[in-house]
Amino acid sequence: MTEAKRGYLAVALAAGAVFALSLGVRQAQPLFISAINSHTGVGYASISLAFAVAQLMWGLSQPAAGAVADRWGHRPVMIIGALLVAVATAATPLAQSSLALIVLIGLLAGSGAGALGPGLLMSLASRWVPAAKQGIASGIINAGGSFGQFTLVPFAQLLIGLAGWQPALIILGATGLLAVPLVLYLTQGSAAAAAAAKAGASGGTLRQALRQAANDRSYVLLNIGFFTCGFHVAFIATHLPGVVASCALPATVSAWSLAIIGLFNILGSLWIGNHIQQWRMKIALAGIYAARAVLILVFFYSPKTEITFFLFAAGIGFTYLSTVPPTVGLVAKLHGTRYLATLFGLVMLSHQIGGFLGAWLGGKAFEASGNYDWMWWADAALCLMAAAVHLPIREARRTVPAAA
Repeated sequence: MTEAKRGYLAVALAAGAVFALSLGVRQAQPLFISAINSHTGVGYASISLAFAVAQLMWGLSQPAAGAVADRWGHRPVMIIGALLVAVATAATPLAQSSLALIVLIGLLAGSGAGALGPGLLMSLASRWVPAAKQGIASGIINAGGSFGQFTLVPFAQLLIGLAGWQPALIILGATGLLAVPLVLYLTQGSAAAAAAAKAGASGGTLRQALRQAANDRSYVLLNIGFFTCGFHVAFIATHLPGVVASCALPATVSAWSLAIIGLFNILGSLWIGNHIQQWRMKIALAGIYAARAVLILVFFYSPKTEITFFLFAAGIGFTYLSTVPPTVGLVAKLHGTRYLATLFGLVMLSHQIGGFLGAWLGGKAFEASGNYDWMWWADAALCLMAAAVHLPIREARRTVPAAA
């Protein structure tokens, strides 16, 4: 099947399914922290470090994978990524030390997931999705990651209850292999598409594109804002089970809270994908970050009941990854789509540096104080900072067609 014969909806759904598998497997892994700690005895902070390295490697691998994909095609990069996620997750029960956990969860699974990241998937889809539909396609792809979280996190919790945590990790890793046939479908003819895109580009090398981006104040501000997104997304994804446990609530509350985040992120991603063509994207991003700050503060001061967690999960889920489509859109507006995988990959690196700190410092904060209070305050402050830094970005105003 050639690119011309594919509908943009089928492409977006397939890419979203790949993102669902890679992100869903990663988001389910924190459910195993307590069992891994009991089995290995390495300590909560050491396990948090492994998850923090995973956040960092997810960021580091995306610009590298994007550069390779921009040069030689997406297929080999993404298939290797799917295999790394599956094998590393299935092999995690064999880990007996903090180093082994860092290698499996941090280096291998994190890098593999980065090769299946949203930047690569959206840049691949953009080669045959019409410009007018790219916002919707980005929303669908991004929603796929949330659907993976909504389905695979409860699935993993169910497996833990039925089979135990070790078989559950093996089955979870095997589930990740379903991404391989989807990647093969998406990348049929991708080499020809890449060559056509390269031939039709307005000129310039990757090195020139990187230099221009580094000297672009708006691009730098976008990186700073996305750092905040990574910080609190990683903190919540990694430590929400710990927050639930510290409130003496059942473990199922954390699983369902993470699933609700995924469900409402589907709605948020589809909603923002359908509307970003109508707004200035920097305003949408500023509004999302400001809304997160309010949600975090309300949650912090509320009594910690099951309903509180579920309502917080719904609210934060609606804004959770809805930052991705407008951020991708701004990168494309500022620097075009030729090197979108690489340039958005660098923005994701900033996101994941924040993610590294959010995952690692959450564990350090809990060991030092027995609670996560100052992490919630840091979350809220960074959200307000992110809302502010997006406002000076130089984005052309949306033009309204004149009446006939």
